[in-house]
Amino acid sequence: MGNTRGRRRRFGSIRQLSSGQWQARYRGSDGLMRPAPQTFPTKTRAEQWLIRTEADVLDGDWIDPHAGLVSFGEYAKVWIEERDLRPGTAQVYRYVLGRHLIPALGNRAVAAITELQIRRWRKKLLDSGVTTVSAAKAYRLLKAIMNTAVDDGLIRRNPCRIKGAAQDRSPERRALTVRQVFDLADAIDPRYRALILLAVFASLRWGELAALRRTDIDLDAGIVRIARSLNELPGGGHRFGPPKTDAGRRVVAFPAAIISDLTWHLTRFTAPDDDALVFTSPTGRPLRRGNFRRRVWTKAAEAARIPEAHFHDLRHTGNNLTAQAGANLRELMERMGHSSTRAALIYLHATAERQRALADRLSALIESTKAQQAPDQDSSGTDMARRGQDAAKTTQPKSGDLG
Repeated sequence: MGNTRGRRRRFGSIRQLSSGQWQARYRGSDGLMRPAPQTFPTKTRAEQWLIRTEADVLDGDWIDPHAGLVSFGEYAKVWIEERDLRPGTAQVYRYVLGRHLIPALGNRAVAAITELQIRRWRKKLLDSGVTTVSAAKAYRLLKAIMNTAVDDGLIRRNPCRIKGAAQDRSPERRALTVRQVFDLADAIDPRYRALILLAVFASLRWGELAALRRTDIDLDAGIVRIARSLNELPGGGHRFGPPKTDAGRRVVAFPAAIISDLTWHLTRFTAPDDDALVFTSPTGRPLRRGNFRRRVWTKAAEAARIPEAHFHDLRHTGNNLTAQAGANLRELMERMGHSSTRAALIYLHATAERQRALADRLSALIESTKAQQAPDQDSSGTDMARRGQDAAKTTQPKSGDLG
């Protein structure tokens, strides 16, 4: 590999190799001399490459070709660790990374990942039977990691450029009717009746409900304050942290029609001190979603004839009912604890009176549904639980009833 006809230039240098190809060398922003990543068939092509590279260096757009040699798997793991993620979110990211991204891209250098490779990776994922929802989650994570690689100067642009690949296209969540909500509340263990009603009629998340303290509920004002959330840690244990978003810190008015249920619950199942958890397991420990689903939810949903329902459907139902009650977009987002993607909506705030009016409309809807029940069914699960023992004592079977 000798060189011939070398020549000095204002920026970089060009020489012809013994193979007949032309090699360009240049000094990067770091002051080091390095060759172009490829050779060129003609001297003109090498000169054109140097001109473009010089412009990148002068404009501050030059990318160190060695920086992107870090493997994607190594970079992605550090990416997750460097972020202040909720434990549940970090757990999901690690699962998606290990399940869908590292097997295909983990050993590749970040700078070597191309649009073509990403298209092929995604197609192979879908062809293997992975759902579009899971594929979209994996693609969104990959795109976010590669966006950071752009910011870190490892690559010039993000190779994740597939239109629509980040969209879930998940089926619409089911919304229960008010009647189904109360059927479920009647069927579930009385300890969790108020949990169901508050999840629906205050549009609360599971973690928000599990973290509620007695002091967070004001029965006189008919409001619940959301100030924290319960996060379950991998391998067991739990941690109380801030709500999912900044907008999650909020005050929500609930319908007067469920105050009696909440009052009964606080009297029967919640310890008297202000910091006592409102909802706990029978042993007084914080709720765990998996245990609740297996031991309580599944049986109650089947008894209420909605076996396919999920707990998150309760919040979705509450959001639908609130919208039907007349909430505008900003009011609905405030009640749900969602941040707006439109800056203009940040300055729009629903008034306390409007929140009260929304809760009153929900209360009227509940009372209307109750009034439509047949007389012999006009008893809530709570009332039945209270009267059950007395009824058993006072009602004795007649001899003829035994056949």
